[in-house]
Amino acid sequence: MIRWLEQQAVVRERRGLVRTPLARSAAVGPAAAAVPAVDLASNDYLGLATDPRLAEAAADAARLWGTGATSSRLVAGTTELHLELEHELARLTCMESALVYSSGYLANLGVITALGGPGTLLVADEHCHASLVDGFRLSRSRVETFPHNDVDRLSHLLTGRQEPRALIAVESVYSVLGDAAPLNSLLAVAEHHDAVLLIDEAHSLGVAGTGAHTGHGSVAGTPLAGHPNVVLTATLSKSLGAQGGAVMGSGLLREHLINRSRSFIFDTGLAPTSAAAALAALRIICDEPWRPTAVRANAVALTAALGLQPAAGAVQSVPLPSAEAALSASQAAHSAGVRVGCFRPPSVPDGVSRLRLTARATLTTAEIDHSCNVLRRILEDHL
Repeated sequence: MIRWLEQQAVVRERRGLVRTPLARSAAVGPAAAAVPAVDLASNDYLGLATDPRLAEAAADAARLWGTGATSSRLVAGTTELHLELEHELARLTCMESALVYSSGYLANLGVITALGGPGTLLVADEHCHASLVDGFRLSRSRVETFPHNDVDRLSHLLTGRQEPRALIAVESVYSVLGDAAPLNSLLAVAEHHDAVLLIDEAHSLGVAGTGAHTGHGSVAGTPLAGHPNVVLTATLSKSLGAQGGAVMGSGLLREHLINRSRSFIFDTGLAPTSAAAALAALRIICDEPWRPTAVRANAVALTAALGLQPAAGAVQSVPLPSAEAALSASQAAHSAGVRVGCFRPPSVPDGVSRLRLTARATLTTAEIDHSCNVLRRILEDHL
């Protein structure tokens, strides 16, 4: 085993795929000066992770409920905060009910394995997130993938299936390209083939939505909301600036997950502090619709200044010729005071290394201008 680990390290180094966690300093206080001037790497789309209202809600919850859930949700790990958060998540997304998990990763694992099995065909977009892919692997289902956003191929894969049940897995806004799924067409296919459409709203909750549903996600306020064939998953750690995950769907689905979802049954519940922070964030989204509007406007400003195609949400993808080029470009940007994401295999389903830029609601015009000036110079050197 030791020899194999050494060989793996050599291979990663040769292919430019070595990953190293980069510690960031506190965003406030004496260490703040060490933080890069502009953050285009995190998923804190609405700028709520350091909002004092979330911090105060988390502190109040710690004093009232303690710092941890103390056990699994089915033993003593469910508090009134968890139930209130589930109610508010269901209301915001226009779904009948919600069930909160301790991470978005576990929410995806939990719902797929609970709905999967030998009698369920899983059909997934090839750009689905790793948490969905791992759920497929654990489900014991037959799994088929279709080319990204190819609705015709999806329908073909469902035609004549042998399994009595089928589940289609997609993301409303994809984390790699930042593009949107054709949700209405996907629902039509799901209805025609009597399949469940599972939509991961990780990158659209808090960002997508219009009118009264601004920031409520891609599904809220549309014919998909509350539809019996639709199930949503989401994370509480991106736009909501907290921690945790959730599944939204029918009351019948919630009851099934409580009894069959292993990542819910056997995991310690979400910490009350995180539940309280997420609750505070949900209320801010409703009270301050300028935040989702601003993140989308800032994303448009970034893409326009860099000559890129507009993305569907906060995420913009910049393909680069190699993993080495992506890493070098991201390091150069960081040195110039702009933190960007660096995505290399196996994190990218198409095998194309890239920079990933994420807009935030709280970016200023000066920060956008500075970032784009820096990135234009770097991209000229690396493309």
